[in-house]
Amino acid sequence: MTATIESTITGRIASIFKAQQQTAIQLRTSHAQERIGKLKRLLEAIQKYEKQFQEALFQDFRKNPTETTLTEIVPLQSEIKHAISQVSKWTKPQSVSNPIHYLGANAYIQYEGKGVALILSPWNYPISLTLSPLISAICAGCTAILKPSELTPHTSAVLGKLIKETFNENEIALFEGDVSVSTALLELPFNHIFFTGSPMIGKVVMRAAAAHLTSVTLELGGKSPAFIDETADLQDAAEKLVWGKFVNNGQTCIAPDYLLVKESVQKSLIESLKNQIEKVYNADKQGIENSDSYCRIINQRHFTRLQKLMEDALLNGANVAVGGKVIAEERFIAPTLLTEIKPSMAIMQEEIFGPLLPILTYKNTEEAINFVNQSEKPLAMYIFSQNKNTVEQILANTSAGGGCVNDCLLHIGHPDLPFGGVNNSGIGKSHGHFGFMEFSNVRAVLKNRVGWTGFKLLYPPYTAKVQNLVSKLKKFL
Repeated sequence: MTATIESTITGRIASIFKAQQQTAIQLRTSHAQERIGKLKRLLEAIQKYEKQFQEALFQDFRKNPTETTLTEIVPLQSEIKHAISQVSKWTKPQSVSNPIHYLGANAYIQYEGKGVALILSPWNYPISLTLSPLISAICAGCTAILKPSELTPHTSAVLGKLIKETFNENEIALFEGDVSVSTALLELPFNHIFFTGSPMIGKVVMRAAAAHLTSVTLELGGKSPAFIDETADLQDAAEKLVWGKFVNNGQTCIAPDYLLVKESVQKSLIESLKNQIEKVYNADKQGIENSDSYCRIINQRHFTRLQKLMEDALLNGANVAVGGKVIAEERFIAPTLLTEIKPSMAIMQEEIFGPLLPILTYKNTEEAINFVNQSEKPLAMYIFSQNKNTVEQILANTSAGGGCVNDCLLHIGHPDLPFGGVNNSGIGKSHGHFGFMEFSNVRAVLKNRVGWTGFKLLYPPYTAKVQNLVSKLKKFL
């Protein structure tokens, strides 16, 4: 980007930001019905642009149109409809009870939009991960500037058209562009930043936010494990794991990153996984590379990274149990199961974010738990077991942002469950009421009577009478 163009964009960003600051003040007094009206407009726009989104994501990385609807459009429609039904309740002031020494006061919580929000979204689910935080921002009464990823340019362009057509830029605006645009945005004193991406870039965002003491929601990632014990229904587990891992070609932040499998069932599980991969991606026996249900790696850089991870694993003793086929000119990597994995391998040192699935075995549950606890806390965790004691043991002795028992990924779509990580895998929660809270300032308000109050008895000077009252008060608290 030339200096002149960069200067023009920076100036435009600053101008819109300033306008949104004024709008944000006005939105503090906006009613739930006004916000519902905006949500309805957004819902209509998403439905209107569905076909264009399907075409754009196919152009960006050959994503199947049905998969686009299933993983991008449907979750947004569901979230908006849930928000429409609940936002009146969320925005109401919430009364709280008084302790005895506040007798006569009226105490309540008032929810107000934080102000101007910045939403930085990634490329893997560019529609939902851009518009889902926007739903929460609208519910809270915030203005917002959106910056989608430059790695999905066709989809970002459609998002830009949708936002421009649906909202006034003084309230909601979108900027396309590369990292220089993100950098320019991060220099401004936003009231809240919602970022989805890697822990590495999350740290950059957090440092920028610290300069203005801006609050952040960081939806990051990590190595999300899946436990499979000897009581699991292996066919059921295989069906769910194959979908959870290979949907979007493994480019999902909550995809199972590796499997921890009880030694006694490894062979049977691999066979079930192999059969399921063939069933869903090679039903016509024409080769997975010819399946229209299997998309591609987003770009050459990520393809090369994944190829190197697999090569390193194989050089250090890993085996390909299933898959392994690579077509460089198509950025194609087949669904690949790797065994004989060592913790020291590069593939176990970073989030894979692709169709490679390492399989490790364990002898007992404690061993598997200890393995997970030696690494950073993951964004998601999955447990496949029909033993209630084992499930509770794993849940009680590990930490993760969220997850499922006997399924994959589905927790992200539940309207009343929080979504987000913990520590290295994220800060803050999103979706539904939890998303509304992220973009809201929870304001404490206490209204007291004019004139005499019990607290006046405790004012200085601290005479013996006051000391006696304080001593008695301590007994009641």
